[in-house]
Amino acid sequence: MDYQRSGNYYILRLDAGEEIVTEMKKFCEQQGIRLGTVQAIGAVNKAIVGLYDPVAREYHSRLLEGDMEITSLLGNITTMAGQVYLHLHVNLADAEQHTHGGHLNKAVVSATCEAVITVMPGEVERIFDDKIGLNLLAFGREKGSHH
Repeated sequence: MDYQRSGNYYILRLDAGEEIVTEMKKFCEQQGIRLGTVQAIGAVNKAIVGLYDPVAREYHSRLLEGDMEITSLLGNITTMAGQVYLHLHVNLADAEQHTHGGHLNKAVVSATCEAVITVMPGEVERIFDDKIGLNLLAFGREKGSHH
């Protein structure tokens, strides 16, 4: 991976063989990025994407293999228990231009991945919500408050 900074933006290049989620998390930790957004395009040959089932309260993940273009990768950077937390979604197109998408658990770069991280000041923490079974954004406001 290599990168260049421009103000509140980091432009990243991930290289063949690098795993996107691991590398981005490590990068955010090294740079002290605790709040921001992510967008990326590129190519992968292996990915694990998931879909959350709120009734069963579990993720159903699927392994995708073969050459695929990242037609869109979007997400956010927050913290949970004081650690960097990435929440990423991806759309991938295969050789027949069929798209597959969902929550991104893992993706291995086949050629390159070009990403932009936008850094925001401050921090937003996540907490596990028992009702829905997910790690939700927590803004520290009292219930019913809309600021």
